[in-house]
Amino acid sequence: MRPADRTEPPKGSHSSWAPRTSARALLQEASALDSAIHDAVAGPPTPTLDVAMSWISNAATYSRIWVVIGAALARTGGERGRQTAIRGVTAIVTTSVTADLLAKNLLPPRDRPVRSTPIAGRQARMPTSSSFPSGHAASAFAFATVVTAGFPRLSLPMYTLATAVGYSRVHMGVHYPSDVMGGAVLGLAVGTALRDTRS
Repeated sequence: MRPADRTEPPKGSHSSWAPRTSARALLQEASALDSAIHDAVAGPPTPTLDVAMSWISNAATYSRIWVVIGAALARTGGERGRQTAIRGVTAIVTTSVTADLLAKNLLPPRDRPVRSTPIAGRQARMPTSSSFPSGHAASAFAFATVVTAGFPRLSLPMYTLATAVGYSRVHMGVHYPSDVMGGAVLGLAVGTALRDTRS
């Protein structure tokens, strides 16, 4: 006698049923893990950390922090600084177009996280666009990749700042971790394509 809870594959599709079921189950589990990590990061009250994360998240909105850094490089870094700044701004524009106008419109839309219990110290604006990918993370990693190619000694601070921007978007409750990871990969790809490869 067969167990009552055994699931039978549809007739005539035995060869493809198991892989499709496994893939669907894997996606469901990944989504559940994604949501759980988001809730663990964005849920607990952390008033001291909220101040820093709010500042970083808002400073990266419209790439303001990257424009300021680019301007400083152009002013103090000589010709290499000016060229790096131009490449950095180009990377930001390219990444923003790719993430906001292409990816968010061509990929299936994803709802933003639900703020079930808003925390007073986290006042980041909730965008209305699709959650995936994170435009903030994409611009951050694209700019960091270009800058560190021109100024390798800035690798640690630039990638630390880019990572902080990505984390802040989860901390503020406006993105899931996978949104940030997707944005980071996009930014790294664009930044790598546009960086100065001269030794």
